[in-house]
Amino acid sequence: MTLPHRRLPLAVIALSGAALLGACSNPEKTGRYLIDPPVAGVQVPNRLGTAELKDVSLPEYASDQEVAFQTEDGAVRSTPDNLWADNPGRAFTTTLARAISDVSGATVISEPWPLAQPPARVLEVRVERALAQADNSYRLSGRYFVSDDGLSGGGANHARSFDIRVPMATQGPASTAAAASQAIAILAQQIATLSGPGTTIATTRPAADEAFDLPPLF
Repeated sequence: MTLPHRRLPLAVIALSGAALLGACSNPEKTGRYLIDPPVAGVQVPNRLGTAELKDVSLPEYASDQEVAFQTEDGAVRSTPDNLWADNPGRAFTTTLARAISDVSGATVISEPWPLAQPPARVLEVRVERALAQADNSYRLSGRYFVSDDGLSGGGANHARSFDIRVPMATQGPASTAAAASQAIAILAQQIATLSGPGTTIATTRPAADEAFDLPPLF
């Protein structure tokens, strides 16, 4: 004998679904945090001129919308209650470009380059770590590269590293955002002054007569 199925009233189903949806998308429980470096307190000489900043490469956990943090067991964790207000890669790139310009007077613009006159240099930043660590510090490390496009026929290319640590008085997404902003401001000053461990490589081009200096046929 087959027992008849018990059907819940449609009103009960609708209320249950609404309650579940509300629990998952309550905007009052979601915090969104900005990456916004403070105004530069120092000014450095303009050593870049005009430069196009390529999209900054971030680790996967740092490019996620959720604000990541490290716990004492070494794990990198996050929660959907705390999000970055903008796409992290875009925010990092545009903020760094503005910070370099502000601290040095250079014209640094994130790609794509919008001006008719091409930039004198191309800047690329590859971040290896961008994380609020378990030791109550925010660490921003990686490498940056400045290449001269040779508009003047020669120049200097730079391949340098950075390892920035910003102390954090407290843990939490607001502290992480503030420390990240400060770290980007420090990185902007380092890039503007072309400083940090690394090498400088000269751009060389063969002279026109040397390029066509072929051995005689006879």
